[in-house]
Amino acid sequence: MSENTQSPRKPRVAVVFGGRSSEHAISVVTAGAVLRAIDRTKYDVLPIGITTDGRWALTADAPERMAIAERSLPNVADLTESEQGGVVLSVDPANREVVYTEPGSVPKALGEVDVVFPMLHGPYGEDGTLQGLLELSGVPYVGAGVLASAVGQDKEYMKRVFTSFGLPVGPYEVVRPREWEQNPAAARKRIVEFAAEHGWPLFVKPARGGSSMGITKVDDLSGLDEAIEEARRHDPKILVESLLRGREIECGVLEFEDGPRASVPAEIPPVTDHDFYDFEAKYIDSASGIVPAPIGDEATAEVQRLAVAAYEAVSCEGLVRADFFLTEDGEFVINEINTMPGFTPISMYPRMWQESGVSYPELVDRLIQAALTRSTGLR
Repeated sequence: MSENTQSPRKPRVAVVFGGRSSEHAISVVTAGAVLRAIDRTKYDVLPIGITTDGRWALTADAPERMAIAERSLPNVADLTESEQGGVVLSVDPANREVVYTEPGSVPKALGEVDVVFPMLHGPYGEDGTLQGLLELSGVPYVGAGVLASAVGQDKEYMKRVFTSFGLPVGPYEVVRPREWEQNPAAARKRIVEFAAEHGWPLFVKPARGGSSMGITKVDDLSGLDEAIEEARRHDPKILVESLLRGREIECGVLEFEDGPRASVPAEIPPVTDHDFYDFEAKYIDSASGIVPAPIGDEATAEVQRLAVAAYEAVSCEGLVRADFFLTEDGEFVINEINTMPGFTPISMYPRMWQESGVSYPELVDRLIQAALTRSTGLR
């Protein structure tokens, strides 16, 4: 009798995208690019979209429908197989089975998931919440763990961690929800005093947002309240930062077998049609960066060192994009990190790694392989 020569099944990757944050559409665009790049001869793929109201839905594996088209942003609702059906991931670590349920129908098993690629940006996905669910479920996942994801999402605590590790950060103030709701005059006075010390203009932004959404450049006191309310539409806690004069430099970090390495850096040149590098400049008008950044060998080595130091300070895993200002006196100041940077075709993170010798498909494969070899739980 011949032996059973059935080949082992391919690892199953659930690409989870969309979500409840204001960055929903960018998450869809990012996931579309990743779905296009995953090697289907090596992995089985299960696309799962999270709608803006939080429903986990089975979606079409259709990257061509997940791009920005004629300034129109994509949405998970347009990709779902059913308007009512939902996907359920077990929280039993002994059972990685994904089940699809629909009203009036028998639940349908979709098979086990070996790894999750969470392409979510912002709250309810990039901030440690989804990572916590996956830890409970015992399912490995791409990217930072619970704590690193939470710190990487909250710009206040991110800066506090950086400071504690000796990394240079710019001046900032935080306005917490209760303070603005109960005593806006005191909060406003504190910001005005901050401006008196560091100068106008100021940048007012959501403390836990991304993709440059909700950010306003404020030139004087007359625009302050409106900027605060715009930021609070995205997050009740806001961050106020002074203008740092200098060049915007970004650097990618990727986990290799021997530890994290930094990519060549990129420079974001001043955008002529926008006040700053905002959402429209990034994603709608496709403002592009310069890769590699023309900053010289010494500055390149320094920003690479700082990017890896930021990755280690926050205990990141897998990947990070670190954003800096190169000030007029030649010093680097770290602005923020992004634990799940954009993977759209024009995103800087994959472009920096492409220039560093890691192609887009290889980049995606490295992230999946790193997640597959990493356990959940304390590590």
